[in-house]
Amino acid sequence: MATFTKLASGSWRAQVRRKGRYVSETFLRREDARAWATEAERSIDRGLIPPPSRVKRLRTFSELIDLHVADMKEVGRAPGRSKDATLAMLRRELGDLGLEELDRERLVKFGRKRAAEGAGPVTVSMDIGAIRLVVSHAAAVHGLAVSVEQVELARIALKRLGLVGKSNERDRRPTDEEIERLTTYFDDNPRQIIPMSRIVRFAVATAMRQEEICKVTWPDLNVRTRMLTIRDRKDPRAKKGNDQRIPLLAVSGFDAMALIEEQRACRGNEHDRIFPYCHKSAGAAFTRACRELQIEDLHFHDLRHEGTSRLFEAGFTIEQVSLVTGHKDWKMLRRYTHLRPEALHAIAAARVA
Repeated sequence: MATFTKLASGSWRAQVRRKGRYVSETFLRREDARAWATEAERSIDRGLIPPPSRVKRLRTFSELIDLHVADMKEVGRAPGRSKDATLAMLRRELGDLGLEELDRERLVKFGRKRAAEGAGPVTVSMDIGAIRLVVSHAAAVHGLAVSVEQVELARIALKRLGLVGKSNERDRRPTDEEIERLTTYFDDNPRQIIPMSRIVRFAVATAMRQEEICKVTWPDLNVRTRMLTIRDRKDPRAKKGNDQRIPLLAVSGFDAMALIEEQRACRGNEHDRIFPYCHKSAGAAFTRACRELQIEDLHFHDLRHEGTSRLFEAGFTIEQVSLVTGHKDWKMLRRYTHLRPEALHAIAAARVA
């Protein structure tokens, strides 16, 4: 049974007590309070939790996005830079659509448009995934009557059309000659302020990402144990607090600890960071060098692939390699591993010895 109370402010409070549940909302008009109470009673009868009036009033997809972002911020999981950019694009492209307009046909049209603009199957797949995340959040968390099924049908249609798909596993590894050419190029360039030769070798020795290399500090280093702590390491399930200690090895052709001592000799400890440089600038310098040396299709991140593969070639197991690379899903680690067949000779010889 619903009761309605006029407050001193002039607003109306609707209270519903039904089947052991109690919910209440405040409205400016009695008519709105009565309509909400009727819908709340129906929801309780169906075994549902009545959504708050502010949620019930949501009408556009843009408002659903705002609701999702606000909820995630409230639990300390605000969208990162990449997801935030995707959501901003979705606001521009689909934000004005009413919730009833967010159907299979409209989403397929959106996917076709994105593909025509140059977005690849992986990008379109991520876009549809973001739409599904927002819609399913509204349905699951707030009980809104929005259809996740329509998004799933659109994904199926776009997959059949070849407009969404998974990324191809990249297997590009730099050759020893290419690494030698790159390090020589950087060493011979007096205008190169960032010690790119040392950073390239360190990336192979540790399998670290360029942002991680330019973030670690001297206090993160334990010289006695030859261990380095990487703070807030990238993890799809934990954006903060994912610290990992990794061993500084010398099995990849480069000695990680020796490279740090080399950096100390050149720069000292006047900076908190061991490699006090902008990681984007380091990446740009690497790309520029590859272009000038005509080394095709090589990215800085491929050095992480190379370092990971060399660990396997040195005879380490998946479990041991993950202690260096930080992979918690060993299936993901597999795609970083592209062993050269000739490396099996060295592994076999080590086992015999």
